[in-house]
Amino acid sequence: MNFLGNNCKNCWKKGSCKEDKVLGQLKIALVGNPNVGKSVIFNALSGFYAEISNYPGTTVDISTAYMEEGQLIDTPGAYSIGNYTDDEIVTKNILYSADLVINVISAISIERDLFLTQQLIDMDFPLIVVVNQVDEAKLRGIKVDYKKLEELLGVKVIPTVAIRNQGIGEIKKSVANCEYRVSDSKTPYISELFHNIDTPGCEKLVKLTEIESKESENKPERELIYTQRRDRINYITSKVIYEVEKGLDLAEYIGNILLNPVVGIITALAILFLLYQVVGVFVAGEIVDFLSTGINENYIPWISGIVEKYSNIGFINEILVGEFGVLTMTVELTIGVLLPLVTSFYLFLAVLEDSGYMPRLAVLTDRLLSRIGLNGRAVIPLLLGFGCSTMGVITTRILGSKKERIIATALLGLTIPCSAQIGVIIALIAAIGGFKIWLLYILTIFIVMVLAGTFLNMFLKGQSTDFLMDIPPMRLPILKTSLNKVFFRVFNFIKEATPLFLIGSFVVSLLKVTGVLNLIHKILSPIVVHLLQMPEDFANVFIMGMIRRDFGSVEILKMAGLEGNTAVLDPVQIFVAAVVITLFVPCLAVLIVIYKERGFREATLIWLGSFVVSVITGALLIRLGYLF
Repeated sequence: MNFLGNNCKNCWKKGSCKEDKVLGQLKIALVGNPNVGKSVIFNALSGFYAEISNYPGTTVDISTAYMEEGQLIDTPGAYSIGNYTDDEIVTKNILYSADLVINVISAISIERDLFLTQQLIDMDFPLIVVVNQVDEAKLRGIKVDYKKLEELLGVKVIPTVAIRNQGIGEIKKSVANCEYRVSDSKTPYISELFHNIDTPGCEKLVKLTEIESKESENKPERELIYTQRRDRINYITSKVIYEVEKGLDLAEYIGNILLNPVVGIITALAILFLLYQVVGVFVAGEIVDFLSTGINENYIPWISGIVEKYSNIGFINEILVGEFGVLTMTVELTIGVLLPLVTSFYLFLAVLEDSGYMPRLAVLTDRLLSRIGLNGRAVIPLLLGFGCSTMGVITTRILGSKKERIIATALLGLTIPCSAQIGVIIALIAAIGGFKIWLLYILTIFIVMVLAGTFLNMFLKGQSTDFLMDIPPMRLPILKTSLNKVFFRVFNFIKEATPLFLIGSFVVSLLKVTGVLNLIHKILSPIVVHLLQMPEDFANVFIMGMIRRDFGSVEILKMAGLEGNTAVLDPVQIFVAAVVITLFVPCLAVLIVIYKERGFREATLIWLGSFVVSVITGALLIRLGYLF
């Protein structure tokens, strides 16, 4: 429709825009508040085949996909169409070029979500409203008259349970049959504006609908629209929502009790113990051993024989099937080590995400994070960093001030290990001790995080923002949804990591055959040998860690003798090495994103600071370890 472009159309007179677009060429925007299941609906409509990219001119990620009916765009979650955050601005800009808007609201928070719906109606977008999570509303004793809601809104309303694929076919059918339309049920002042002016100025209409704007211009009109809009939403909800008798809601009870500090801490410790047992003991001890043994006994002799059969050039053989061989180390470590560890960690993380536990953890950590210049919302990018710090750094944009974004980015680069890295670290710690050593490792990283955050909070200018977060209900994760999420995360990890591992193996092998690796060892020798009291070959950990920190972690795994090699590190050195590689500089991919997000000066300081902190911490720990 592009109603808000340079050439405004009188779409409100047509009733819909189906004359303007041929089916298959529609640009469809999915819009909704956070935690309404919008992304689940996007995945169901698109068949999970999505392209993720930055919106032009921003660092905000958007997902796009193509379906039979047209291009589908999953906009960032937003409570209104305003100018407060990058998410709201990007959502608004996508809406301006959309031909159809699918507005997703939650059946358990209709009164809140309809504010955005009414705003979209007032802005004259062809609309379909999808009421998701109707199963959860039923469990909570909330009954909704969807036919009445459709009548009052003046647009098609479709109830769905997206996680079970219920109602998805109805959405596709409604789009294909052009059942979307522009509603006449506008806020009274906006309706009067359309009635009295044939073609209202687009810019004026936009400003009037952006209630959150801080500009003083049109303030009385905006306040009037806000009041009328809220009155209309209250009227609609009073006509369509009915409370019915319900029994004991176990999920609600669990969700509430997890917000208790004592229960929350005990639960967090239990989750850490379970993570250690699943990833460190079972996966690292059984599955990794099985896969690594198979690769070492079958694949490596086979591929080495083929290479040696067709090549008798020493340096080529070294690069292809040597110690750091492109065809040997890459396969052994990517498939034999990283794949099972990453898969198990992502599965663990998916269950925590889909259950609704993560926002409760944010509430519990708010007081602690406020002491280092952050608030509970910062736990989201920090937790995402456990998957990949790249996404964690990008997600720092949800934080309200520049100071918070710098602190969170620095902590991500310094103290948060990615999924592949933490899997290897758990395996290392499981080999030298029990759960107590795992807790000691976590305590060490936690102390460094607190000290670094406190330092940055003291010396950076600015204030932290208040903590406001919508807490979704606790849910029993749907196995299919969680497994789909894990599959695509693991697939993207392998797709990203394998080329980098190939390049890393090639570079290190080339450095070895040219003698440059020995030179680097000598340059790093004062740090590695004297400060960290490690073997000189520990320099390989630094070299591989600069490419990807999980590659550096795998090098420690080899030096610890857990890959069939002869151990060259004792238990104290293994523990210190695990801490050092966790605190080590951000890997190449993360560093690029930090430079993009934070600029050259701040990114360089974060990189140098991480290196210095990792070495100093390691030097102190190795001496304390041998002392006790």
